[in-house]
Amino acid sequence: MGMEEARLSFDHVLVLFLVMWMIMGSNGFGIGVNWGTMATHRLPPEKVVAMLKENGFRKLKLFEADQRILGALTGTRMEVMLAIPNYMLQQMSEDPSAATSWVQANVSSYSYVGGVNIKYVAVGNEPFLQTYNGTFLKYTLPALKNIQEALNHEGLESIKATVPFNADIYYSPDSNPVPSAGDFRPEIRDLTIEIIQYLHSNEAPFTVNIYPFLSLYGNIYFPMDFAFFDGSNKPVKDGNSVYTNVFDANFDTLVWALDRAGYLDMKIIIGEVGWPTDGDKNANVKNAKRFNQGLIRHVLSGKGTPARKGKIEAYLFSLIDENAKSIAPGSFERHWGIFEYDGKPKYELDVSGRRENRGLVAAEGVKYMVRKWCVFNTKADDLEDLPESINYACSMSDCTALGYGSSCNHLNVAGNASYAFNMYYQVNDQQIWDCDFSGLAVETEEDPSDGECRFPVMIAGGSSLSLQRLDFLVCIVVVVVGVWWMVMV
Repeated sequence: MGMEEARLSFDHVLVLFLVMWMIMGSNGFGIGVNWGTMATHRLPPEKVVAMLKENGFRKLKLFEADQRILGALTGTRMEVMLAIPNYMLQQMSEDPSAATSWVQANVSSYSYVGGVNIKYVAVGNEPFLQTYNGTFLKYTLPALKNIQEALNHEGLESIKATVPFNADIYYSPDSNPVPSAGDFRPEIRDLTIEIIQYLHSNEAPFTVNIYPFLSLYGNIYFPMDFAFFDGSNKPVKDGNSVYTNVFDANFDTLVWALDRAGYLDMKIIIGEVGWPTDGDKNANVKNAKRFNQGLIRHVLSGKGTPARKGKIEAYLFSLIDENAKSIAPGSFERHWGIFEYDGKPKYELDVSGRRENRGLVAAEGVKYMVRKWCVFNTKADDLEDLPESINYACSMSDCTALGYGSSCNHLNVAGNASYAFNMYYQVNDQQIWDCDFSGLAVETEEDPSDGECRFPVMIAGGSSLSLQRLDFLVCIVVVVVGVWWMVMV
């Protein structure tokens, strides 16, 4: 072979290698992760993106178009699913120009060589959730169409619009509670199938959020080991299929529902799946690691489920804890992260699924506020307002760790007060006037953390949000008042 031929052959190999590398970087496999930003103090996006890259994440799902986050993602080649919040669905459905403007501002402007690798646009988030009482039903499909048509008009046909649904849109009847009996809820079946038809015509995926933790949380009789992936003492048989975990059973219920609708070949993406680490008796680090590690190995193994073989595209929920999320579903809502609020890993997790002995890598260069806390003043003699003060502090901060079965549930009345006062003090940027409570609180430089109960010091210079929710932890207040009454008696 001559030198020219050898060089040509080498060039062909190099081109082939680069093409394969690009395909591998965007083949839809590898675990993804959701990055939510409902926190009082946020890590700088640049640090989060660096952390994502360091930990090997190549797929990311965002709940809104944040320009600073999109800027930090520029040039990373990380595959992104970008979401439109539910509150925008009505406008997007009724005004095609609004959809076009959103696409131009948040997709087109980043879709260039070296820009942001946006692959999907998520139209809403669980818009058919039963607790929404039909609020978004009539807006979802028109919004989906307007967004996809805007993408097409911008020459971005390769970017697909999808709708992340909650798994409550399908079910198996009580008379035959097996996956093969799966179908969509009767009251939304026709509308759901219309959406499926549109997705299928655009070669867009059906996106669903599956939460085995909620199966356990909502049913005290649910078999614990059936929520995980390491075997079940009581498998579920469905004809020739055997189910050893609820994830597969839930997934295949959707597969059968799609089959009934005439779309057995529909691509499915798991938009959210995970396990919280606090806020409930079953929400802890041990269970979260067990579930998430089992999930990653399972979806990337290629074994699939009894009804559908192959790797499963999935996004972990979630990347970082969010202390400003609504706790209406439960106190655990603020503790889904595989990382703490400050980017510290909660536990070891091999995101490659290859059983590598590698833990998660923390965010680097995180700056904190001064190491000081706000605690109960043991010298206070007038304690009449203590229950009300704890109530107020919790309603304006995050006391979810004090709940039943949670990491700080073991604290006494003084400990409960200290935790509540400190959370209020920290989310308000350690202002001295926020550590008084009529003389019931005092600043300290001694860390009051107690075992697994950590008293945090917030991130310095992060985006601060004011919490104005009055529905926080009513149960905590009841417990505190009850204990206080017993002490007084």
